[in-house]
Amino acid sequence: MRGEFRNEPMTDFSREENRAKMLKALDEFSATLGKSYENFIGGKAVRFAETFESRNPSKPSEVIGVFPKAGNAEAEQALLAAEKAFESWKRVPVRDRADLLFRAAEKMRERRFLHNASMVLEAGKTWPEADGDTAEAIDFLEFYAREVLRYGGEQPITPFPGEKPELRYIPLGVGVVIPPWNFPLAILAGMTSAAIVTGNTVVLKPSSDTPAIGWLFYDLLRSVGLPDGVVNFITGPGAVGGDTLVRHPKIRFISFTGSKEVGLGILRAAGDTPEGQGFIKKIVCEMG
Repeated sequence: MRGEFRNEPMTDFSREENRAKMLKALDEFSATLGKSYENFIGGKAVRFAETFESRNPSKPSEVIGVFPKAGNAEAEQALLAAEKAFESWKRVPVRDRADLLFRAAEKMRERRFLHNASMVLEAGKTWPEADGDTAEAIDFLEFYAREVLRYGGEQPITPFPGEKPELRYIPLGVGVVIPPWNFPLAILAGMTSAAIVTGNTVVLKPSSDTPAIGWLFYDLLRSVGLPDGVVNFITGPGAVGGDTLVRHPKIRFISFTGSKEVGLGILRAAGDTPEGQGFIKKIVCEMG
């Protein structure tokens, strides 16, 4: 039985042992600088002909990593993989999906300083800022796991004589998650975990400024037993691939955090209902 939700404590960097752990994690992440990363579609590592570099904003000459540049064709492949995985994932018991998030939260605690280090070097965050981002990501994993246990079964509903009303929440289908660069772990983890723990599958497309941070989160999910295709990880410029996903008639929902300009464009594009789309897309659009 899980206890009540509590916010993850911040790391006290006035303690020498915590500073030592952070310095060690920075060395560990720095050892991977310039690495060529993969995308993951249907659980399989994939590379594309075109690539782009992620750089340290505090030291632009420093290449964090080289990433595949997903285009429209790759976005379509990721969507189809998510659609296939949805047929089995939606039937996984709620408690099993919640347990995946609880395991992910525990793993993130173990890897906390590595996630911090990735944000220091790829997003230019200070140590406390990076640690706060990681703590919030853990909070999202813990919170949404508990919430799905609360909402996953039959819900209370006003009785009516002669009727047997029933209310249950069901998964929607395939969604696309488009997180920002400024809270590259917390918001990414929150939007992704909320979608998958409720039985949906997603195409996750992190900001092209912070793809390594997103890659580490996807790697964490895989390490705790994420089934193939439930999260499909692709990288590249926002306009390429992202627009295809937003407009696609098989995308049921879109979770976006970013600029007003891009957000309004998503709202306009997602408002269309092309032939073959028998629903109106659900949009979560947080704009700065």
